Amino acid sequence: MRDGKTYIEKVIGRLAPHADEAAAESMQKYMKNKFQFLGLRAPQLQVLTKELLREIGLPDKALLEPVIQELWDLPEREYQYVGVSLLSSSAPDFTESDITLLEYSITHKPWWDTLDVVAKHPVGTYFAKFPNSLEARLDKWLSSNDMWLQRSAILFQLGWKDRTREDVLYNAIETCATSKEFFIRKAIGWALREYSKTNPESVELFVRNHPELSGLSQREALKVIHRNRMAFANNTSTTRY
Repeated sequence: MRDGKTYIEKVIGRLAPHADEAAAESMQKYMKNKFQFLGLRAPQLQVLTKELLREIGLPDKALLEPVIQELWDLPEREYQYVGVSLLSSSAPDFTESDITLLEYSITHKPWWDTLDVVAKHPVGTYFAKFPNSLEARLDKWLSSNDMWLQRSAILFQLGWKDRTREDVLYNAIETCATSKEFFIRKAIGWALREYSKTNPESVELFVRNHPELSGLSQREALKVIHRNRMAFANNTSTTRY
């Protein structure tokens, strides 16, 4: 679709008729009253978004940025969720300059509900596509004192498994290791826990060598390792010869 205004009208027209005031109130409370909601549950929103994309497709490349910004300007959070879906679906066609749009989606109306999806999918896809820009951009994010950019720098390799740039992951964590922010501490534990599924020895050694990591980060990081170790011990102890 070539008209950004019409695109936004189509999005609103698809979602707004399904608003549920009672559900919206409950969702707003769950999100600590940070955002307004239409009251669309995740499965319903997913169906509506798929129907919308079947009808009108993705915005033309030149319209992606203004459409995303318009969706972020709307008060109800579901419109930002649609924006995240558009970013994820558009990620394979990103150009190098699209990092500014990703930064916009991270730093405007920031909270974990949009940030974590943006970090794992559009941002992860972007840096996989443009690895030469990775280190300079992450250095900027990590030195920015913006918690959400820092969280993105820690989380964007989720699911990369054996493609994980261990040096990049560990540098991001070391930079933020003494942070008092819950969302940073949680992100550190999450990223390490996921990587431990690929390289448990490396993660265990990293945690051991970084006692400055918060207790939360350490517990989350080692959760899978400890669980697997206990399962192995139980299997060994119950084996009959």
